[in-house]
Amino acid sequence: MTAHNLGYPRIGDKRQLKFTLESYWKGEKTVEELEAVAREIRYHNYQTQMNAGIQLLPVNDFAYYDQVLNMSTLLGVIPSRFRQKSYNIEVAFRMARGRAPSDDGHVCCASHASSKSKAGYAGAMKKWFGTNYHYIVPEFEQDTVFKLTDTRLFDEVDEALHIVNDGQNVQVKPVLIGPVSYLFLAENKETTISKLSRLPELLVVYQEILARLAEKGIEWVQIDEPILSLELEPEWQEAFVQAYGVLAKAEVKLLLASYFETLGEHVSLVSCLPVDGIHIDAVWGKTQLAEIVDAIPADKVLSLGLVDGRNIWKSDLNHALQSAKTAKQKFQDNLWIAPSCSLLHVPVDLDSEEGLSNELTGYLAFAKQKLSEVTLLSQALAGHNVESQLSENAKIIEARAHSSMVNNEAVQERLAKLDSIALKRQNPYTQRVKVQKPKYNLPLFPTTTIGSFPQTAEIRQARRAFKSEQLTEAQYVKQMQAEIKDVVDRQERMNIDVFVHGEPERNDMVEYFGEQLSGYAFTQFGWVQSYGSRCVKPPIIYGDVSRESAMTVAWSRYAQSLTNKVMKGMLTGAVTMLQWSFVRDDQPREVTCNQIALALRDEVLDLEAAGIEMIQIDEAALREGLPLKQRDWDDYLRWAVNSFKLTTSGVKNTTQIHTHMCYSEFNDIIQAVADMDADVITIETSKSQMTLLDAFVNFHYPNEIGPGVYDIHSPNVPTVEEMVVLIEKAAQNIPVERLWVNPDCGLKTRAWKETEPALENMVTAAKILRERFTLNPSA
Repeated sequence: MTAHNLGYPRIGDKRQLKFTLESYWKGEKTVEELEAVAREIRYHNYQTQMNAGIQLLPVNDFAYYDQVLNMSTLLGVIPSRFRQKSYNIEVAFRMARGRAPSDDGHVCCASHASSKSKAGYAGAMKKWFGTNYHYIVPEFEQDTVFKLTDTRLFDEVDEALHIVNDGQNVQVKPVLIGPVSYLFLAENKETTISKLSRLPELLVVYQEILARLAEKGIEWVQIDEPILSLELEPEWQEAFVQAYGVLAKAEVKLLLASYFETLGEHVSLVSCLPVDGIHIDAVWGKTQLAEIVDAIPADKVLSLGLVDGRNIWKSDLNHALQSAKTAKQKFQDNLWIAPSCSLLHVPVDLDSEEGLSNELTGYLAFAKQKLSEVTLLSQALAGHNVESQLSENAKIIEARAHSSMVNNEAVQERLAKLDSIALKRQNPYTQRVKVQKPKYNLPLFPTTTIGSFPQTAEIRQARRAFKSEQLTEAQYVKQMQAEIKDVVDRQERMNIDVFVHGEPERNDMVEYFGEQLSGYAFTQFGWVQSYGSRCVKPPIIYGDVSRESAMTVAWSRYAQSLTNKVMKGMLTGAVTMLQWSFVRDDQPREVTCNQIALALRDEVLDLEAAGIEMIQIDEAALREGLPLKQRDWDDYLRWAVNSFKLTTSGVKNTTQIHTHMCYSEFNDIIQAVADMDADVITIETSKSQMTLLDAFVNFHYPNEIGPGVYDIHSPNVPTVEEMVVLIEKAAQNIPVERLWVNPDCGLKTRAWKETEPALENMVTAAKILRERFTLNPSA
C-alpha cells in the first residue's frame, strides 16, 4: 500500500521564500542567495515528507512564482516582449511582474532597460480552478515554438535523487502539468493558430522531457490534468486520447491526476487512457467514487485522494477508510493513498500555532499533519494495528459536531427568519440614479480608487505594536488617524473625486473583519501562497457567525470629517469572506454565507446612519466561487447574489452601493452581476487591455462601471496616454455617463513613489477625456 503526495507548500515554514524573493527584487540579495534559500526549503520539504512515511516524493512542485509559469519556461513559451538570447530566472520574473527598469534593482535586459515605453507588461493572472491561488496565463503567439528552455526541472530531480538515496522505500516522482490542460489554460495572442492544432508539436517536447527523466532512473511521473474536472467539448476530450496515445510510449510510468471535483462524464474516457495510474479527488469528488472504482481496470494504479488538500479540518479517517476498503477489494496493492490535491493550498504546520484554543487546535490539520493522516490510512489498509489512532480520531469528529463553540443558538434563530427580509432595494437603479446624480454632483468620468493605499513599514509596525500591547489603544488610534489624514490630504492634492480612507488599520480585507466577528479564528503562522511572494493567512470559520459591534464606522466617520469630498465606506462582501477563508465543512456553504451577510447588513446600516452614504462592498471572489461543473452554477449564483442583496437591500435610494471584482471572466456571470444591482461596479480590466468588457457589449449592463485603467500588480507607472487609450476603449462599450475611472485593485502592495504619479496620471487622463467628450459627445 503506497502513501504518496501530490505537492507540498513551497513558501517555507516561516515564509522564507517570500522574504528572500522580495529582497532579491529590491536588489538586496543575489540570485545565488535566492537559490540557496530555495534549496533549503526543498530539502526541508523532502525530509518532512519522508519522516511522515510518504513513499513517493513530488518534485517540481516548487516554484519561485507559480507552477504554470514553470511549465511555460520549461516549454519555451516565452512572449516575444521578454525573449533574450539565453534563459535565466529574470525572464520568468519579468513574465510574472512586468518589466520595470531599475525599479526592482535588476536590469534584466540591457536592450530594453533604457526606456519605460518599451517596458513589457506582465502576463495575465487568473485563479487556479476555484482556489485562491493564481497562475500566470501562458501566451501563444504566431511564432511560438515549443522547445526545452529551462533546466530547473532536471536539476531539482537530480537534487531530490541525491537526498533520497539513503531513504528506504522512497522514490522521486516528478510532477508536470499535462499537455492538454496546459493548452486549455493558454491564451492565444495575435495568432490565428488554434490551440489544439499545436498539440502534436507540444507532445514532442513532452516526450523529450519524459525521456530525460527516464534516463535519470525515474519510474513514476505525475501528470496533472485538472481540466478533467470541467465539462469539456468533444474536441478537448479527443485531445486526451491523442496526447496519451503518444505519451504512453515513454519509458516511465504515468500517473494521471485530476482534482477539485468529480470526473463527471469523463469516467469512461479516463479509464480507457493508456496510463499506468489514475489519481482522483475522493473528497470533493466523493459522490462518484463507486462509479470510478468500478470503471478503472484493476491492473492500473488507483490513487485515492482521501485527505482534503484544500481545507484545514481533521479528516474523518474512519469514514475515509470505509471508502478505501471497498476500492482495495478490487485493486489490492495497486491502491495508493494521497491528499485530494497538492497541499499547496493549506498552511505548513499546525505545531507552530500557539494562539488557538486547545479545543479548536484539536479539530485541525495543516500540511504536515495531513501527511500523517495519509500514512495512517495507508497503514490501516495494509493491516497494521492503528485502532487506537482511529478510535481517537472518531472521538474528535464526534466532539466537534456537538461543540458549543460551533453552534450559536441566537445566530440560528435569526437565520430562521431570513424569509422576512426583502432582498430588493427600495427602487430600481433607473429611479435611484435620478436622486443620486444631483446628490453627489460628480463630473463625467469620476475618479476614485478601490480602497487601500500603500501599507508603509510604519503602518505595519504600529499594528504589530498595538497587537503586542506596546501601544495603547489611544496611541494606536491617534497614529492611524494621522495616516488617514495623510491619505485624505494626498487625494485632495491629486484632485480625486471620490475618496477612500486608505485602510491603514486593516491587515487584510478578510482578516480585518473576521477578527471582529464571532465564529472566526485566526492563526499566527497559517500562511498560504497566493502567487509569487504574495501570501495570505485565511481565517478559519469554525462556528456560527455574527457581529458583536460596529467594525468600520469610527474610521469612516473620522475620514469623512476631514473633507467635503464624498468618502466611501469599505467592506468585504460575504462571498469573498467565505471564499477566502477556511470554511467549516459541517453545514452548506450557503448557510455560512448568509450568516456573514446578516452581520454585514448591520454594518452597512450603521455606516449609513453615520452619514457614510457611498458604501463599497467588495466581492472580488464572486467569480472564483463558481463550481467547476457548469450544471451547478445556477444554484451557487442564486445564493451568492442573494447574500449580496441581503447585505445591501436595507439602505435608502440616495445611498450609493459600489462593489469591486477581480480576475473575473464576466461572460460567465454577467447576468448575476446585474442581478446584484450595485449602483457602481469596479472591475479589473487593464491586463486584458479592456477585453473583459466584451461581456458588456451584447448584455447592455444597466448600471455604472469603473473598468480598471492600470495594473496595480506591477511597479510600472502607466502614462496618461496609455490610460486615455484604455478609457476610450471602455467608452466603445459603456455609455460615458456611466463610466468611472479607477485602478484595477487596491494599492496596499505598492509604494507611494509608484502610487502618486500613477494616480496623478489617472486624474489627468480623466480630465482630458472630460474635455474631449464634452466638446464632442460622440467621440
